[in-house]
Amino acid sequence: MGGRPCIRGMSLTVGSILELLAEGRTVNEIITVYPYLEPADVQQSLAYAAWWLDRGEVSAQSAPR
Repeated sequence: MGGRPCIRGMSLTVGSILELLAEGRTVNEIITVYPYLEPADVQQSLAYAAWWLDRGEVSAQSAPR
């Protein structure tokens, strides 16, 4: 997946899950679309994003507006 972080080695990126959450999708809706996911996968996506942001490597300029 071009070096992007994926969910448990699947062809589904953490970014894809985060985008769905940002659109207002619930965990249950996401799991309906991707039935091979578990609620913990969605939670781990959020945890990864928080960890990445805490590293301080994301600039305000690269954040979506």
